[in-house]
Amino acid sequence: MLWTYPACSAGPYAPTAEQPGSTAIPMPADPNDTSVFVGWAAGVSIQRGLLKINDPSQGYVSYGLPSDALGPAKGQSTTGVVSLGDAGAAILTFENPIANGPGYDFAVFENGFAPNPSEPNRMFLELAFVEVSSDGIHYERFGAVSLTQSQIQISAFGFTSTIDTTDIHNFAGKYSMGYGTPFDLDQLRDVNDFVDVTAVTHVRLVDVAGTLQNGYAVCDSMGHVINDPWPTNFSTGGFDLDAVGVMHEKTLTGDINGDGIVNIRDYARFSVAYLSTPLMDNWNHTCDMAPFVDDRVNLDDFCVFLEQWLHAEKWYNG
Repeated sequence: MLWTYPACSAGPYAPTAEQPGSTAIPMPADPNDTSVFVGWAAGVSIQRGLLKINDPSQGYVSYGLPSDALGPAKGQSTTGVVSLGDAGAAILTFENPIANGPGYDFAVFENGFAPNPSEPNRMFLELAFVEVSSDGIHYERFGAVSLTQSQIQISAFGFTSTIDTTDIHNFAGKYSMGYGTPFDLDQLRDVNDFVDVTAVTHVRLVDVAGTLQNGYAVCDSMGHVINDPWPTNFSTGGFDLDAVGVMHEKTLTGDINGDGIVNIRDYARFSVAYLSTPLMDNWNHTCDMAPFVDDRVNLDDFCVFLEQWLHAEKWYNG
C-alpha cells in the first residue's frame, strides 16, 4: 500500500529554504564572515528535558555539550548540536545585547532535514518556542502558529514523521540544517514593560514536546495543539540546538532609545533621568551606562554619553 499524507492544501507561511518566499537565512560559508551575522551566542545554560515526557522513568536526553550551542552554526546533522529533550530549555547570552534593527534581528539554527528531496516542504522538524529577555528575569515569547493537523500523531520515523513548513510560523527549527529561522524583535515592541527589545541580553528556547496526549500537549499562540515528531525517546531527542546568530547588536550604551544613533532624542531621556536612583520615579536603568553600574545616573554616565555623541550602529540607516 502506498502511503499518502492527509489531504490538505499548502499553508500560508514561508516555504522551506531556497524556495521563493522563504525567510531562511543560510549560515556563512566562512565563520569569520560578518556580513549577515555580526555575533553568535557567547554563553549558554541548558536544562535537559525528558526522553519521553509522559514517562519520567526513562530519564533525560544526553546528547551533545552545552558548548556546542556557542559560536557560529556548524550545519551538521549530528555533530555540533546539543539536544534539549521533551520540554527542555536553553538560555543563550551574548557579548553585546541584540538590537531591534531594521528587519530580522537574530536567527536560530537547528538540524532538521527533508527525508524526500522531491517534497522539500515536508521535513523532519523538532520545534521550539523562542523567548527574549533584557534582564534575564522577565521573558516574552514570540507568537508562534502551527496549522499542522492534530488528529494523527506525527511519529519519529518513516513516512509519518514530517511537517509541512508552510504550516508553521515563528518556531525555532522551521528550517533545515545550515539555515537559520529568523526573528524580528519589533514584533514584541510595547508588549511587555519589563522587556526592552532594543537591548535583548537573553534568548530562551523551549522545546515543543509535540505529543497529542492529553495532559502533555501544548498549544501555539492561537490555541492550536502543536504536533511534531514524538516520541523521540533517544539521546538526541527533542530540539537540537546548533547556534543562535545575531544580525543587529547594540554596542552604544548611549543609544538610550535604541534607534541606532546617539543624538538629541537620547539626551532628552538622559536629562530626565539625571541624578536619579532606582527608587525614584524618573529612574531609567538604561541611563546608568558607566562601566561600573552603581544604580545612579550621574556625571560618570554623562561622560560616557558624550564620548558616544552622534556615533551610530553599523546597521543604522537613518
